[in-house]
Amino acid sequence: MFAVIKTGGKQYRVVPDDVLEVGKIAGEVGTIVQLNEVLVVGGDTPVLGVPTVAGASVAVEVLDHKRGPKVIAFKKRRRKNSRRKRGYRDEITVLRVSEILTDGAKPTKGPRPKKEKAAKEAAE
Repeated sequence: MFAVIKTGGKQYRVVPDDVLEVGKIAGEVGTIVQLNEVLVVGGDTPVLGVPTVAGASVAVEVLDHKRGPKVIAFKKRRRKNSRRKRGYRDEITVLRVSEILTDGAKPTKGPRPKKEKAAKEAAE
């Protein structure tokens, strides 16, 4: 089963356990967030939304908030001694798709435990 979701003005095709980077969304690291703009739910019988699929959502786990690569906007007007250099970095949220929900269902899976903590507890 797959879904096509829309977030941050872009569309993404996702399946469970996918990790993707999207524009910043609200949510603490390690929590489950529901994305409600589902355009297509695929599988044996695909469902197309007009414009979205009613009652469908995608549950994602927030893994990290970070910043993207630096983008430099350099403008120069030749022979005028005029230059401008501006840079910016997009705010990015890293997500893991936990499940694709239909018919208004609520998420059943919680966030995954971190491997680092489990390894430290086993060492002690």
